[in-house]
Amino acid sequence: MGDQPILRINGLTKRFNDFTALHSIDLNVSEGEFLTIVGPSGSGKTTLIRLLVGIDEPSDGSIWLRDRRIDEVPANKRPTCMVFQSLALFPHRTVGQNIEFPLKLRKVPPADRRARALELLDLLRLPRDYYGKRIDQCSGGERQRVALARALAFDPEILFFDEPLSALDYRLRKTLEKELKDLHRRTGKTFIYITHSLEEAMVMSDRIAIMRAGRFEQIAPAEQIYAKPVSRFVAGFMGEVNLFDMTAGQVPGVTLSPHAQSRFAGQSGTLMIRPESLSILPPSGTADICFTAVIEAEYLLGSRMQYTLRRAGGGTVTVEVLREDAAQGGVGAEITLGCPADACHLIAEVPDAA
Repeated sequence: MGDQPILRINGLTKRFNDFTALHSIDLNVSEGEFLTIVGPSGSGKTTLIRLLVGIDEPSDGSIWLRDRRIDEVPANKRPTCMVFQSLALFPHRTVGQNIEFPLKLRKVPPADRRARALELLDLLRLPRDYYGKRIDQCSGGERQRVALARALAFDPEILFFDEPLSALDYRLRKTLEKELKDLHRRTGKTFIYITHSLEEAMVMSDRIAIMRAGRFEQIAPAEQIYAKPVSRFVAGFMGEVNLFDMTAGQVPGVTLSPHAQSRFAGQSGTLMIRPESLSILPPSGTADICFTAVIEAEYLLGSRMQYTLRRAGGGTVTVEVLREDAAQGGVGAEITLGCPADACHLIAEVPDAA
């Protein structure tokens, strides 16, 4: 990725009558980056993508593509392209005709259009004889690849994706996530991807931007957001998580080792522990963070076991361990759980904040 941002968003705001969907947001996207924007319904991610591709106009702020301001440029004049969830393919035309459509609009000669379409079939790992196959004869995964090939035929500087995999079954979605990441690497294009799926974001992205109520809550690489969320909202949005209210370095019902007491001395906020960071301790075992809990439910997840437990100090916790480390006694058994202090993250946000 280059040092110069390919896309800059400055103070972008979108209002619909009395409702503000985006609140003066800023964002820089590096050339060649794969950025995924994630958020629940109503967070503003779809509004943002519509502004970026030119479907809607901002109320305030600006959008820059390198050194050119584009927020007042019509969508069809921008060097960008969108892949929609609906794909918007022509169902009764052939694969080749669909891929060539943007080239035909540009009056590219037929022979050159066909040559480019065949190149894109190769790039998307579709057989060349699909060139003459009708779209309505293609599977869901094949249609996704054709839509990507057509988007690349525009030769856009940035590709935008609006939840393109959400309608697919789980196995196909997992396959296409990896293919999209590989396609990004092979093309070197800038990808900006919208999704509500954390899994998609984690698999594919260089960075993830978490949206909440029309603002960016956190923008960072996936590992940083997963391990060091800035708020309880981000922590919870990133999947299963255990949150403990800490006041002045103490957590009710939890025993802290001298090392943990030193690390968290006098601090208040929310202590986050991921389910996989907790271990089931033997009767005489110790750890930096220790507490007892009663098993309420257990689930087999292939090579791992997941437990929901009721903590002695109140509240539930989730634990995930390897099958060989499974708890003894089953539902109703009281066990001791622990983890190293270094596996915890203190969120500097007051307990019980939204």
